[in-house]
Amino acid sequence: MESCPGEASVRSSLPKAAAAIIACLLVISLGACTSTTKPEVRDASTADVEADGWPRVVTDETGDLITIPSKPERIVSTSVSVTGTLLSLDAPVVATSVAPQNPATDKHGFLNQWGQVASKRSVDALYEIGNFDLEAIRDRKPDLILVSASGADSELEHLDQLREIAPTLLVDYTEKKWTALSADLAKATGTEEAAARNNSIIRQRVASLKQSLSIPAGTTASILSYHQGNISPIAQSTGPHAQLFESLGFTVLDPPAEFDTSMQEREDFSFTSYEGLAKSLPGDTAFLLSSDPEATEQFSSDASLAQLPSVRGGNVFALQESFLLDFFSTQKILDYFENDFPGLAPEAQPHN
Repeated sequence: MESCPGEASVRSSLPKAAAAIIACLLVISLGACTSTTKPEVRDASTADVEADGWPRVVTDETGDLITIPSKPERIVSTSVSVTGTLLSLDAPVVATSVAPQNPATDKHGFLNQWGQVASKRSVDALYEIGNFDLEAIRDRKPDLILVSASGADSELEHLDQLREIAPTLLVDYTEKKWTALSADLAKATGTEEAAARNNSIIRQRVASLKQSLSIPAGTTASILSYHQGNISPIAQSTGPHAQLFESLGFTVLDPPAEFDTSMQEREDFSFTSYEGLAKSLPGDTAFLLSSDPEATEQFSSDASLAQLPSVRGGNVFALQESFLLDFFSTQKILDYFENDFPGLAPEAQPHN
């Protein structure tokens, strides 16, 4: 697996185990780098269904036509980042790759936002990402296999081997909103009704929360994964986190491009150097992803960030289990705003 932008600097000030976990999760959830070369896209959208029933012919990220003979009953996901979306569709996932155990996972390596669902449905843990096991996949007798085109959990280099076992669909979660990925997977698995249901649930909750929160017009927000002394991913206004927060009434501000250390152009997060962090978080509010009160206190007491509007106004908030957006983690963010959000301090007024 290739090293990721900022991985070395993360290691410099953290215990080795914790540093490795953070680096790995950043790669998985934010697509900081790819473990394989991304395929050339031939002007084709994922899961372009050409027939209403079965068999279905779908077009994956490479433009290859993939025939799915019948509605899948045994799906294997080699991408732990995609598994949550499959589970939210009630798709019959029998096994998935898993992440290294850390605070964002359960004892199986399932991501916390969907771990209980996976356990309840008796989903098997295939292997930890980076330890590809073809025989373990073969033993599950899948009738559909999902592979990510990029990210640390990509098994693109094994695509041909997997297609000898079962129809294998290549997707790219790093370039899609979770709703778009959900729609693609729904078409490939025959779960369109579940996708429509999930979208409706989110739309209704967002509309209700926007009304109850009554965020003052023009209130700005910065969204980030904070790592003191190291590179911190900051959400861009074009990314999925920003789109969710803007639907709740915030205006998400872009960090300056000059401090972005990303090795590739991206629309979701800017991997901002610590030296540029203070100039990259101008929001009236700051929301820390995959965080807790202790991290919020560390952020607020960071001397280099003392003059940030969010810090001065006491409007720094911790969001748990939200480093990767899917239906489950989106629900958890909305749960936070419905049940735990303390509201904005008086100082958090829109800046003219």
